[in-house]
Amino acid sequence: MSSTAILGNTEEKVQEVTSVTVRFAGDSGDGMQLTGTQFTNTAALLGNDISTLPDFPAEIRAPQGSLPGVSGFQVNFSSMDIRTPGDEPDVLVAMNPAALKVNLPDLHEGGILIVNENEFIKSNLDKAGYTSNPLTDGSLKGYRLISIPITDLTYNALAEMEMTKRNKERCKNFFALGIVFALFDRPLEPTYRWIEEKFGAKPEIAEANRRALKAGFDYADTTEIFTTHYRVRKANLPPGKYRKITGNEATALGFVTASELAGRPLFYGSYPITPASDILHELSRLKNFGVKSFQAEDEIAAMGAAIGAAFAGHIGLTGTSGPGVCLKSEAIGLAVMTELPVVIINVQRGGPSTGLPTKTEQADLLQALYGRHGECPVAAVAPASPSDCFTMAVEAVRLAVTFMTPVFYLSDGYIANGAEPWRIPDLSELPAIRAVLRQDPTGFLPYERDEQTLARPWAVPGTPGLEHRIGGLEKQHRTGNVSYDPANHDFMVRLRAEKIARIANFIPDLAVEGDPEGDLLVLGWGGTYGAIATATEELRRQGYRVSNAHLRYLNPFPRNLGDVLKRFKRVAVAELNLGQLNLLIRGTFLVDSVSINKVAGKPFKISELITRCKALL
Repeated sequence: MSSTAILGNTEEKVQEVTSVTVRFAGDSGDGMQLTGTQFTNTAALLGNDISTLPDFPAEIRAPQGSLPGVSGFQVNFSSMDIRTPGDEPDVLVAMNPAALKVNLPDLHEGGILIVNENEFIKSNLDKAGYTSNPLTDGSLKGYRLISIPITDLTYNALAEMEMTKRNKERCKNFFALGIVFALFDRPLEPTYRWIEEKFGAKPEIAEANRRALKAGFDYADTTEIFTTHYRVRKANLPPGKYRKITGNEATALGFVTASELAGRPLFYGSYPITPASDILHELSRLKNFGVKSFQAEDEIAAMGAAIGAAFAGHIGLTGTSGPGVCLKSEAIGLAVMTELPVVIINVQRGGPSTGLPTKTEQADLLQALYGRHGECPVAAVAPASPSDCFTMAVEAVRLAVTFMTPVFYLSDGYIANGAEPWRIPDLSELPAIRAVLRQDPTGFLPYERDEQTLARPWAVPGTPGLEHRIGGLEKQHRTGNVSYDPANHDFMVRLRAEKIARIANFIPDLAVEGDPEGDLLVLGWGGTYGAIATATEELRRQGYRVSNAHLRYLNPFPRNLGDVLKRFKRVAVAELNLGQLNLLIRGTFLVDSVSINKVAGKPFKISELITRCKALL
């Protein structure tokens, strides 16, 4: 535990701390994601604030014990409000040498290091690139090393069970989880209940996991391997009903909620792609809300199906990651020309090409705004956290049906897979979504415009008297007939751009956290919010005149953005790319903003941002 988090005396048997970061790491077959999720669920049930960072290997099944096959799960749980999964783990659980090699550089000096000593054999050490055993060569003297034969102890705990040795070994992650539960005085009952729900149809597997969990807890408790146990009290969160939610789960729930608010059925067409596939999984389970989910044969088909659904009066939704957006681009242009309410989810990942499928990045902003031929404007929104994915999903649908336009929803791998507490909103807190299908044929023109929004009517096929031409060729103003007239094309191009620009009148102003003016404004978007907000809070505590603002609406920008930028001596744009938002800010507002960039497949650390901001100041 970091020194800033410690509230008690280090000699106490039970020590209270305000915040702890734990990382579970092992081979991709060791169940680290499951272990981390169960620890997170227990922390959430106990009322802690939580933030998580799953770290998946890109390979489906890398060679066992290899560095590319390491899987990790980091959770920060606290009695205070937190916004990130933590910069450095206070506790690292390493199930093999490769996990130790990959993750040890992140463990802070003096941190608790729990290792499965059974895996530190020569063959595994060789795979990880160790020339000597770090458990015995003194290289770990800067950490509180706790070496435990986890595999052997798991076998012993399950000795009376008639199971294969391989199946017994698979329970070692629960033994490790029991050890960490003991370290932090966490109850076992929530995990027992989960085991029963998960493996109820396989009583032998359920019993083995229960025994392994209890054995790990009892081992840590009776052998007193920890001289001090740590307690994190319940967080003082605003009143309400909470649940733990990931970004992808919140995205799915948000779009279903928006469908209900709009009174229009939801259609989701998608081709499986990391890290967006979980949205398809979630929506396919929600058929009772009228959701139609369609796994297409490819990305182009998924986009085409979403357009067809929107034409038929549904909320047309498709989801993918950056490579899939490339394939959808021509059809997105068709949605712009036909002016249909389609939402394109892009859960961004490292690129280009196949890139880093399981790592996070924010490098698709320019692709979303300009990655199509011709003048082809779309709206774009971006959630700031896992729970904000719900809010911005609702917003994406509201804008799409209000303005009859495609809308990009830019999530990223960090917030999509990460989790935090989400206060379930009351229905009265949700915005109204007015989705009106044209019924009256009197005076109908398919490209007539609403005076405020410039939206055309939503006329679905089969409605008597509303027959009209549709397609990708340029439309004549109002009639929608095919037109090659130069003046009409110029007019329609400008009109479509103006329609998107008018969205600024229907979105909130940009809020500034901190003083409304000062020496430095740190501007961000998407999943960088937690690290930026926490870093600037710390800088203000240190006496710096630093504020932060976060863009959740990226096209158009909020109306007051230019005014906000002018109030600060310097503006820094922090993003996980090489400066895409900064390019737009400089070009749009002619301010001398600077970039704070990172493209390592990982989110910003708070300490990184503090260091960069101090250098600018």
